[in-house]
Amino acid sequence: MKVHIWGASGYAAAEAIRLLERHPAQLGVLESRSHAGERVGDHFPLLRRSPLQFDKESVIENARAGDVVVSAGGHGEAKELINALLDAKVRVIDLSSDFRLDDRAVYGLTEWNRAALASANLVANPGCYATAALLAMLPLARFGPPLQWIVDAKSGITGAGRNPSVGALYAEVTEEIRPYGLEGHRHEPEMQRALDVHGLSAPLLFTPHVVPLSRGLLADVYALYEKPPSEAHVRAAFEEAYACSPFIRLLETTKAPSTAAIARTNDVEIHAGMKGNAIRVLCAVDNLGKGAAGQAVQNLNVMLGYSEETGLHERAIVA
Repeated sequence: MKVHIWGASGYAAAEAIRLLERHPAQLGVLESRSHAGERVGDHFPLLRRSPLQFDKESVIENARAGDVVVSAGGHGEAKELINALLDAKVRVIDLSSDFRLDDRAVYGLTEWNRAALASANLVANPGCYATAALLAMLPLARFGPPLQWIVDAKSGITGAGRNPSVGALYAEVTEEIRPYGLEGHRHEPEMQRALDVHGLSAPLLFTPHVVPLSRGLLADVYALYEKPPSEAHVRAAFEEAYACSPFIRLLETTKAPSTAAIARTNDVEIHAGMKGNAIRVLCAVDNLGKGAAGQAVQNLNVMLGYSEETGLHERAIVA
């Protein structure tokens, strides 16, 4: 069994390669149309010591039944390829938004879909904003839907993808916090769908921002209730929801999540508390880790029967 990567020259793909180099699963084809035949380390400094190259061969010609393909190309690019892979009995983890609303796919928010992931042939990896927001929202299902959801989230610029405009974008945001997607962000429908599935349907106000970080994401989630539960009940809901989740770190009520504390890991830091009639939940993830490649490897581990932490043992040192 091999794990192939299609669209292997993007930021999330590079993170997946870094993680899978130390994973017991065997890396297969690393397909990149733009960099075929070139060394991976020439394009990503963190992989400079890697002997790997982007392959001139294609994933579709080399993947065999039982293999897994991590599809890391752009949104809207891989549907035809993925359908062909599924027909060939190849399992797929897709990092784009193409299948997140498709009933054929298992939504890959690992902590909430472990049982379905184990037998999944197609996994739709959640978006980074959706990962942080939903990990903060879903434990509140025991209290019923709120009157209103408010999600204020800020991501590093690698969330914009690897393209020629990113350098200019960084120069523009380095002294700024920039809101965007105010008329609708592609992660919003997947959030709403997951909330509906878990009985948490309510109006959702979502505002994403780009901030001058290379990587990292912080989501501030507010659930407004007419009669909110007690803080002790909120705390108990999160403790129960994530008691068996090795990557979730539930902080004391006096501490706030830190994007520096989870950088380059698959870890999640969560603060849950109360303010007036609002439950306030703060959630920090690495947008390339738990928000993309790290969660893809976590899902791969569940699919193949490995421990969830296999290949994901890096932990930040937290004071």
